[in-house]
Amino acid sequence: MSSNLRELYPDGVFPAACHSRVLLDHVMSKWGVLVLLALSEGEPLRWSELRRRAQGVSEKMLAQTLRTLADDGPVLRDARPVVPPHVEYSLTEPGAELAAHLVPLMQWIAGHAGDNPTS
Repeated sequence: MSSNLRELYPDGVFPAACHSRVLLDHVMSKWGVLVLLALSEGEPLRWSELRRRAQGVSEKMLAQTLRTLADDGPVLRDARPVVPPHVEYSLTEPGAELAAHLVPLMQWIAGHAGDNPTS
């Protein structure tokens, strides 16, 4: 375990009741990661654009993921009171910090996946 983690978990144990587990579960879900990466470019995106970028996500799963990430804090949901409704999603400051850590992870994964898109 790294010394940085030892500061948070001195005995080297990740407790089952730790609140960080809930956030970890939400952020590191397949769709959570893809939504955060899609929003990492900085531009607010509408629901339909997020669905296009996270190919294969169902409407229900995208709605649930966006709701969860907005409740947890990394994603901001901006609903404008117009007809028809206009809702955009963007990263909060902590969400942008989190996404900055996920981008290199995704680069590593893409470079080591069996179906490497860059080859």
